[in-house]
Amino acid sequence: MNCEVCQLKELDVEYFEIGEVLRCILHTIFFHRALGLVRPKDVDLELFEITYVQCGDAELEKKVDEKIDQFIDRVEKHPNKKNQICLSFFEVKNKQATWFTHKVEHLYWEQWYINLNVAQHPKPQSGKSHHSKLVLDPGESASDERNARRATLESSLHEVLFQIIKFVNEKKDHIPPIPNMEGVSFPYEITISSSSDSAFGMDMFKRMLQTGQPTMLS
Repeated sequence: MNCEVCQLKELDVEYFEIGEVLRCILHTIFFHRALGLVRPKDVDLELFEITYVQCGDAELEKKVDEKIDQFIDRVEKHPNKKNQICLSFFEVKNKQATWFTHKVEHLYWEQWYINLNVAQHPKPQSGKSHHSKLVLDPGESASDERNARRATLESSLHEVLFQIIKFVNEKKDHIPPIPNMEGVSFPYEITISSSSDSAFGMDMFKRMLQTGQPTMLS
């Protein structure tokens, strides 16, 4: 069976919104693809009127935060570019070993592409520049514009969460047997790219060519 791919709606975000947006989306996917018993933990976003659920696993939260930090670092190095995170779930298959090597193959069965278009503010304002910004603030119209943009993003983030729920409810036949392993998640990897990379949107395709078409082991 082919690898199922979900391209999530592209979101226009400010630099300071990246962490909350990615955390919300990634943990929502992990929760809906969790293994066995989890300890659901409700999380209220600080910037938006949205509550999502985490699996309550400290190790998973740590790994997600590490990847988000890497993503933010990528945004700083590649400003004005569309940026993408791909969350891939896979099976581990042991290939025929030789005398000196033990080969492991990853068979991808599901991939989630999260696409962010980050506004041109790679770094937070310092105290001094923030003061200058307040002096030059055109007033109420600027505040209304920010509020309108924030409301639009909140609505779009709601759409992405519903898109995730719709996908996981409709796409079930491709999910492999539960592996004999510890943890709350199937084996996974999170990769990052930006539109400045030649591999933007193609990283998983290259892996398919190298390891063969992602399939589900029977």
